[in-house]
Amino acid sequence: MRSTQKSGIHMPTKVLGLFAAVLALAQPAVAQNQARSTADADVPAARPEDVESVDAILNAVYDVISGPAGETRDWDRMRSLFLPEARLIPSGKAQDGSTRYLVWSLEEYISSAGGQLEENGFFEQEAFRVEERFGNIAHVFSTYESFHTVEEMEAGAHFVRGINSFQLLFDGERWWVVQIYWQAETPDQPIPDRYLDAG
Repeated sequence: MRSTQKSGIHMPTKVLGLFAAVLALAQPAVAQNQARSTADADVPAARPEDVESVDAILNAVYDVISGPAGETRDWDRMRSLFLPEARLIPSGKAQDGSTRYLVWSLEEYISSAGGQLEENGFFEQEAFRVEERFGNIAHVFSTYESFHTVEEMEAGAHFVRGINSFQLLFDGERWWVVQIYWQAETPDQPIPDRYLDAG
């Protein structure tokens, strides 16, 4: 009997075929028990114009986090854009050169970062976008520029820029943010031209 080796484990080919068949039969039951519907999402109602397209939902995210110092953000509007299980993941290099990341739920993002946005003033806008879509899923590399004030934004004087990697879901009626995963540009890791308007 022929065998298949993977990661040091030997499994007879006939057994491997049986295992695959059992797994295939089990998948519909697993999906039925674990799959969720956006119809059950316990979030505030979204503005229809915020979620009607990929462009609309990205613009809404940038808009809701932006504002001058002392201005309370509309966090319920933010909640309306995201799946309840959504994640926000900042990443980058620490002072010792190691790569670090944080994995936040939306509520953790609001409680951890929201106060700083409101206290210091923060505006963020998209500078360029590379978008891919298949069926009901979309991925967007959204190059961002961040500013402390409207005046800085109008002058194009960003204090940081980077890439927001958006994962999005279309449920047949509206778009949802599944995840935003981002990294800021650094001198040793500049944004490639293909992710800039000059690309």
